[in-house]
Amino acid sequence: MGLMDRVRAQATQLAQQAQDAAQEGRARLDQAQAARRGDVLLRQLGALVFAERTGRGTADSQARIDQLISDISAHESQNGLNLADPPQQGFGQSASGQSPPGQPPAGFDQSGFGQQPGDAGTMPSVDRTTDFFARPDDEG
Repeated sequence: MGLMDRVRAQATQLAQQAQDAAQEGRARLDQAQAARRGDVLLRQLGALVFAERTGRGTADSQARIDQLISDISAHESQNGLNLADPPQQGFGQSASGQSPPGQPPAGFDQSGFGQQPGDAGTMPSVDRTTDFFARPDDEG
């Protein structure tokens, strides 16, 4: 087998791998978009039910709730999802398992972060040292 034949074979193999990776990426993107759309529908449904149960519903709230339930059921069947039984994850996490932008990771305790007892209301200090490693003259 000549050099050009090997180069051609390797180029074909790399092109196939690139196509496979692109298809996998598209599938993941489609799955993430479907999950996000499901989350939006569920949030809308939750907001309507909350408004209805707290006496703040409108005359068409029940009809909108019924329509959302129908839309959610159709969305589940079209995308192979089960939105009624989401994976167990921390509050504020997305379906990908990561926190939404601007939110701390699930389970992250912000109460008193970086503060000592009695420091309430004060800014934590910042270590501004730049000496991460010992200087050659310091070793010894």
